[in-house]
Amino acid sequence: MIIANKLPFFDKILLTFGKLILGCIQISPPRHHESRMIKRTLLLSVTALALASCTSTGAMMRGSDVLPSSPAGWSSDPDVDIARIDDWVSSFNDARLSQLIDEAVRENPSLASAEARIRAARASARAANAGRLPRANADLGLTQRESDISSSSSYSAGVSVSWEADLWGRLGNRARAGVLELEATDADYEGARLSVAGQVARAWFVLVEARLQTDLAQRDVAAKERSLGLIERRFGAGVSRSSDVRTFRSAVASGEAILASRQRAEASAARSLEILLGRYPAGAIEHQSDLPNFDVLAGIGAPGELLTRRPDLRAAEARLEAAGLQAEIARAALLPSLSLTGTLGTGGSDPSDLFDFDAMVATAIGSLTAPIFNGGALRAERDRAAATAEAQLSSYVSTVLVAWREAEDAIYADGLLAARVDALRNAHEQAAAAEELVIRQYGSGLATVFELLDAQSRRFASEGQYIAARRERATNRIDIYLAIGGSFDAPDLREVEG
Repeated sequence: MIIANKLPFFDKILLTFGKLILGCIQISPPRHHESRMIKRTLLLSVTALALASCTSTGAMMRGSDVLPSSPAGWSSDPDVDIARIDDWVSSFNDARLSQLIDEAVRENPSLASAEARIRAARASARAANAGRLPRANADLGLTQRESDISSSSSYSAGVSVSWEADLWGRLGNRARAGVLELEATDADYEGARLSVAGQVARAWFVLVEARLQTDLAQRDVAAKERSLGLIERRFGAGVSRSSDVRTFRSAVASGEAILASRQRAEASAARSLEILLGRYPAGAIEHQSDLPNFDVLAGIGAPGELLTRRPDLRAAEARLEAAGLQAEIARAALLPSLSLTGTLGTGGSDPSDLFDFDAMVATAIGSLTAPIFNGGALRAERDRAAATAEAQLSSYVSTVLVAWREAEDAIYADGLLAARVDALRNAHEQAAAAEELVIRQYGSGLATVFELLDAQSRRFASEGQYIAARRERATNRIDIYLAIGGSFDAPDLREVEG
């Protein structure tokens, strides 16, 4: 319905803006028949809004409602302390590691990208919420008409305000979905931040292990060279055979080849870490730390806490609820929509007419629109959105189950790795003692060169396995804290940028 008349300026303001947009129905006594029509239009609009306020958008899906119940403790280790730790990085007692993680969180380009996506999602959420608010536009026009016999000009100015009533919660759901996407993107950033910290910690311990393996290879070459010197002296004295000398010269050469390979691996590990830190990969990072020793596992929380602690699970649940809202939005698109528009305008053949408030024209439009035929597109979109929400729900449940499995696997492995480290430590100590004994026996002629070579090879292999097992246990501890979404102290780009 369109109503236009020439009312005094302040009456137009009161009726068209105060009553139409704000929904106020107490208007001044009408002066004309048209003003009564405006009042009836407003009454119909307000009635529709009152009915809409009682409309339910339906229950939104929450992922936690469909999950299997989680136990009070961890199945793989029921006795583990489930008190929460505030900073898992500090549990490694490595100040250098803490410094590197701080640097990576500040400089890693993937985190800067994730922070930018938060700002983009925040802007999208504001845009989604804007649909619930009135929209106002102003226009100023000049029309020039020219002909062979005359010319004329006309001037116009006006303000229009339009608003769509949220009859079925469609606009509110869209705004809420935008907020949920922002929450998911924010959780994505937290997940990326946690992932970068985990990658740096893993890369750091790989580098430390590489240095220890290089040191071991250097010591092995030095030990073989000492044994070669002993064999050559014995050969010079006619006690050893030339085959013994050649055998250990071959062993020294093999040790040098292993050393070159270990040095290459160490340099590669350093460059990989520097990339995570946002540095040029020069392979020049200082890494003289040792691998950590661990106490009994503690501070990992309960299984149910993963739903709120792990950023990827929080993001998945937010997107799940947003998918439910999108299904509601698609359903509401099949229902009628109510739009209200009010305009004030004036004009004339002279610019001064723009300031003639008595000549202003008010227009009120109330339109109720319902879809009739669109080739089934709206119903298809409703079905698609519903199916997408169902798929998102199943995916969420699967994601949570995998998260629990990751945590259970890592917790279970911690005890086994501790036993493995202890066993390999004992194997290394025994192999080192056997090597010393065989060296003395060889010097006394009680052992052969092959027994000496075997003893040194066993000592070298057992120590290398011991170093690798210590690094593997450190990596598994990192996996535990990543699996439970552990917190840590480091810079936060959201705070820096904000």
